[in-house]
Amino acid sequence: DGREMECVTVGSGPRIAWVIHRQHPGENMAEFFAEGLLTRLLGLDSDGSVDGLVKKALELYTFHIVPNMNPDGAFRGHLRTNACGANLNREWCTTDDYEAPTLERSPEVYHVLKAMDETGVDAFADIHGDEELPFNFIAGAEGCPNWSERLKGLQGAFLGAYCRANSDMQKPIGYEPEPPGQGRMAVCSNQIAVRFDCLAVTLEMPFKDCMSNPDPERGWNGSRAGQLGASLLDALVYVQPFLRSVEEFWSTLPNDDDYVCPTSKY
Repeated sequence: DGREMECVTVGSGPRIAWVIHRQHPGENMAEFFAEGLLTRLLGLDSDGSVDGLVKKALELYTFHIVPNMNPDGAFRGHLRTNACGANLNREWCTTDDYEAPTLERSPEVYHVLKAMDETGVDAFADIHGDEELPFNFIAGAEGCPNWSERLKGLQGAFLGAYCRANSDMQKPIGYEPEPPGQGRMAVCSNQIAVRFDCLAVTLEMPFKDCMSNPDPERGWNGSRAGQLGASLLDALVYVQPFLRSVEEFWSTLPNDDDYVCPTSKY
């Protein structure tokens, strides 16, 4: 439909972090997450004043933040697809005889992936909402061919720091990890994890309430999604020293940072 996509670039640090939101346009909690992240990062509610951790984050990272990956789908009221009927989270590489991404069917992914190839990626998060599991959780790169002790350590440390920063995040519940070597490479976070050998996660939020921290009156809502977005910075600052480390950093981290294999059973 020709609608413009926005990408906010901020920071001057050597590590490159990409955060994208709302590939599935019906998951509008993802854009509230983006609002919270950008409000903290840019001081939008404080006349540009930011806290000390944000100042550190801006020195450590250059951020590229896409608040809405699917503006056409959002305008049309679609749940999971763009104007062409493509599920963008299955368009991140060619599989068999299905070419992707293409300018004709998935221009959103085509242009963002092209920009990622130009900048490189050291840390990545793809923000979604899940209709079934009533928790906030991340899905990692366990099924990717480059899954290693390093990526396992990074994922554990990232999630440990996130849980400490915001109690709405938790570790044990999530999608069952894909079997080793059987990750779907056309899925965004898997493709980024392999393409750049980096920490790459899909972050999911609930539609109704967060069972690990329930609020029967208000449920999961835009304000809490925004707070979870703001807390992403704490986790990214914590893992920054380890992102490209060649040392066995995972052996020196506290128990809170241990990788936990998630389960969908609760």
